[in-house]
Amino acid sequence: MQLYSINTGNFKLDGGAMFGVVPKVLWNKLCPANSNNLIDMAMRSLLIEDEERLILIDNGIGNKQDAKFYSHYELYGDDSLDKSLAQYGFHRNDITDVILTHLHFDHCGGSIEKEGEKLMPAFKNAIYWSNEKHWKWATEPNAREKASFLKENILPIQESGQLQWIENNTRIISEKVAFNENISIRFAEGHTASMMLPHIQYKNKSIIFAADLIPMAAHIPLPYVMAYDMFPLTTLEEKKIFLEDAVSNDCILFFEHDPVNECGSLQRTEKGVRINNLFKLSEV
Repeated sequence: MQLYSINTGNFKLDGGAMFGVVPKVLWNKLCPANSNNLIDMAMRSLLIEDEERLILIDNGIGNKQDAKFYSHYELYGDDSLDKSLAQYGFHRNDITDVILTHLHFDHCGGSIEKEGEKLMPAFKNAIYWSNEKHWKWATEPNAREKASFLKENILPIQESGQLQWIENNTRIISEKVAFNENISIRFAEGHTASMMLPHIQYKNKSIIFAADLIPMAAHIPLPYVMAYDMFPLTTLEEKKIFLEDAVSNDCILFFEHDPVNECGSLQRTEKGVRINNLFKLSEV
């Protein structure tokens, strides 16, 4: 097995929204904001080469939206999904599986591309993996979350016949369901319904794709919960369980949105679980 960090691009979001009730005087030291209160963020996917399978976790914002849409998020840099795959000698047609942690546009926008006026799967040879609870939540969205679930990113996946379900029969975030011999899935309910957190066994280490439960290293402290979360108190409890389990089992967190830090190990301190070391995935 081999893991690769895939940066699909960078964007900016409101710093206050990213840190919820935490005052700017605190989070701005960790993630400096520009004059519009926006902070830098990555859209980092994880590629898993596992025998005959090439598994991609999330795929960024995509490139099929109009200029007005992208202007809200101030995309920057020259990273892209295709460029990052090519760096390791891969093409999107090599992907056999796409695990979508959840269906917010910055996580699944690259799933579908435009071919003329048609919306088609960007990964022609892949199975797309979601779960029934989250799919229903995303396709019948509430008014608060509706802007994050774009039909053009979601419905063509099912229409293509390439969509399959990962069954969620867990009760708490510390429980997992098997995806294959080396990958299992945790489920979190605070950010959005039934978000999936892949847990990978790699080089005798446990690596967890933290998705939007802990999007950046700066979000490790328990109160640092995004205003985007649908159920912040649920997130708070999930983070507590998740971090205690992760530090007890010496897990490594892979950060999807941290613009600087790819991975982090954890330690217990007087203030609770905190970052121990920060490093690149290639250093594992």
